[in-house]
Amino acid sequence: MGQRKNSAHRLYEIAETQSGFFTTKQAKAAGYAENTHSYHVKAGNWIREHRGIYRLTHFPQNDRPDLILWWLWSNNRQGVSQGVYSHQTALSMHDLTDLMPARLHMTVPNSFRRNSRIPKSLVLHYSELSEYDTEILHGVRVTRPLRTILDLVGTGDLLISTLRNALREGLQRGLIRTSEISGAQHKLHDDKKAIQFLRNAAA
Repeated sequence: MGQRKNSAHRLYEIAETQSGFFTTKQAKAAGYAENTHSYHVKAGNWIREHRGIYRLTHFPQNDRPDLILWWLWSNNRQGVSQGVYSHQTALSMHDLTDLMPARLHMTVPNSFRRNSRIPKSLVLHYSELSEYDTEILHGVRVTRPLRTILDLVGTGDLLISTLRNALREGLQRGLIRTSEISGAQHKLHDDKKAIQFLRNAAA
């Protein structure tokens, strides 16, 4: 009985930082043998949200449980999340647009692979992001505002006027610093579209 309580406590501590979600790997680390997982689903203790991802049934849900779910889906074999929310999704998370994308945009490393089909709710972009390009927001990793805007300049998915407004608002709210823009111009090198966008924005 004591062991069961300890396992439940450890699992709750893990799930608490992830809006009630946890992975099979995390449940095993908390002390739940894999052959007991289906029992806890049938007993109503856990909800199976996706292959290898569960949620504590009675944990209060936040406004965007999907963000945690698919972030955990991007975990590698070591249990480290590889995905970073980016592009339109990141712009929305930073409140720099009123547009709400129908699918979640996530950037993953070039080496990212999955044996199963990519969920229809996700759009994956492949790129190597530096730690400087990202931050934690609402419990998940997301591209910083300037990187987000420059990514969208590159894809051409949004009007340049929309992105100019986002950049202006980001500066006004302190989400983007002018020093970041100067630094980005030096790092962009051959990205003519992004360089021109920043030059026009600074004019």
